Amino acid sequence: MGGTFDPIHLGHLLAAERALEAAGLDEVRFMPAHRPPHKAAPPAAPPEHRRAMVELAIAGNDRFRLEPIELDRGGLSYAADTAALLAAREPDADWYWIIGGDMAQYLPKWNRIRELAERVRFLAMTRPGYPADLGRLPEWLRDRVTAADMPALDISSTAIRRRLAEGRSVRYVVPEAVERYIREKGLYRHADAHDA
Repeated sequence: MGGTFDPIHLGHLLAAERALEAAGLDEVRFMPAHRPPHKAAPPAAPPEHRRAMVELAIAGNDRFRLEPIELDRGGLSYAADTAALLAAREPDADWYWIIGGDMAQYLPKWNRIRELAERVRFLAMTRPGYPADLGRLPEWLRDRVTAADMPALDISSTAIRRRLAEGRSVRYVVPEAVERYIREKGLYRHADAHDA
């Protein structure tokens, strides 16, 4: 499960838990992007803080793991590059790439999508109002995508950063340990933090 996790929140954790069930996965690896190619600005929090927040958020769930491959590699985090490295490192693993249901329609525009789709299957987590419109995908790609339901949660990292910049509470939308870490490190206090 890739993302900037800037910060990680309960919606990410719920999606991962539902993905475990829906696809019968052995584990979910949370993979913070060093720098996502589809976002103009870098993440608001530096990589070491995003990594620490993921570690805090997943502590206690033995089926969740941190996968630091993109943070360790640095630069732009293209899924095709990451999948190639993971496949070389663990050639016997079957990989699923967990995405939001609304992202499924954009898969044909992903960098080197054919190469990526040969290495992974996609698990599109749908929620009310954000269906995975798989019928619009090319057939070769549609066969590599499975849709799975998750409940609607109106939580986003952008909204969390905005609330923090405004001095408002994020209690019950991020894990308690993550909230404490954000406060201790003084993350997202500035108004420009929500624009990243």
